[in-house]
Amino acid sequence: MKSEAQADTPNKKRLSLGVIFLTIFIDLVGFSIIFPLFPSILDYYLAKDGGSGILASLLSWLDELSATLGGGDRFTPVLFGGVLGSLYATLQFFFAPFWGGLSDRHGRRPILIITTLGMALSYLFWIFAGNFGLLIAARVIGGMMSGNLSVATAAVSDVTTDQDRAKGMGIIGVAFGLGFVTGPAIGGIAVNLDLLHANPALASYGINPFSFVAIAATLLSVVNFIWIRSRFIESLPPEKRHSDFSSRNPIKRMFQPLPASIRKTNFAYLIYILAFSGMEFTLTFLGVERFGFSQTQLAIMMVYIGFMLIITQGGIVRRLAPKIGNKKCALIGLVTVTGGLAALSQANSTSSLYIGLALMAIGAGLCSPTLTALVSLYSDDRDQGKSLGAFRSIGSLGRAIGPILASIVFWWLGSESLYIGGAILTLFAVLAASRLPEPSSA
Repeated sequence: MKSEAQADTPNKKRLSLGVIFLTIFIDLVGFSIIFPLFPSILDYYLAKDGGSGILASLLSWLDELSATLGGGDRFTPVLFGGVLGSLYATLQFFFAPFWGGLSDRHGRRPILIITTLGMALSYLFWIFAGNFGLLIAARVIGGMMSGNLSVATAAVSDVTTDQDRAKGMGIIGVAFGLGFVTGPAIGGIAVNLDLLHANPALASYGINPFSFVAIAATLLSVVNFIWIRSRFIESLPPEKRHSDFSSRNPIKRMFQPLPASIRKTNFAYLIYILAFSGMEFTLTFLGVERFGFSQTQLAIMMVYIGFMLIITQGGIVRRLAPKIGNKKCALIGLVTVTGGLAALSQANSTSSLYIGLALMAIGAGLCSPTLTALVSLYSDDRDQGKSLGAFRSIGSLGRAIGPILASIVFWWLGSESLYIGGAILTLFAVLAASRLPEPSSA
């Protein structure tokens, strides 16, 4: 009987990892599905709301900022997209440690159930978002619930050994990569299926041109909710649970005394994410400005990046990290990202562009899961949700700030200055990571 239970444990772990993979994948689809829709969303709600209310105030502020920075009319849509994306990431920043702390006390399963149901609710709001206010409400709910990335990450640490931690985090990386590819693809395809074309009367119920996109995202979330309820096996046993309410305040958490190793890792990750997320967000602008890419060519470029991330995080890092250690793997990744950004700053042909993109994506695929693994390895077993929640929160803060800053620099100083600046910034992350201690179990 004992041997049967032991034999069943690996199957339970694989099943849990599969459910976690789906959860993170759907979260990233929700984050990125709106990316190709920004210009159309602005045009639709501007006409729909008549330039009044929340939207009018936001655009007035963006127009003033654009005029101050000399960005011209084209600058406003870029900042508009950055603001909507940053809203989502900002809420992740606040709620990642909140959900992580709750999961340390009540277990991973109930928190994942609550948050995936909340994600479905946010997309349901979007289906009927006939005005800009409801769209904002949908994004607010979605951003709050997507903070469950910290819970999913903690669950990976629950079901992996110290030696296999980077492999587990690599699975998260693959989910990120697939979500990054699938979200914009769904958004770009589904937006062409406008329910109002067949029945304009649906507008009175709040149906909008983006409702089909929201329906697709809702269905994904409902599937995830059902899958977790029926298949996810609780990964945190009661004897390892505890409550630390201070960990639910991300601002307080950042300024609380932390182990030096975790503090240094968080700092390196914040610098890296500031640079990477800003470059990631402005790549489509780079493609249009420097190479005159069409929407199809931009989509191919994003799929290429996602594919490189999947290959790296799903294959290379899982084999490399156990051999050379998480710290060395993270350093190699950060140096490679630096080289990729420097290459992109000078890219003057499609081939040189794709070489820079490959370096950037491979580097990101190496450093993201290994930095996450280091935080997990530096943390006590009872503090995995709290520590990884703070780590994810730091990442969300970088993703909230990076795109807006990068957009401003892109249109103000130009793409070459932006990417050179990103490479220099990443060098500081290399320096910070080089000072990390080797985990005793790595």
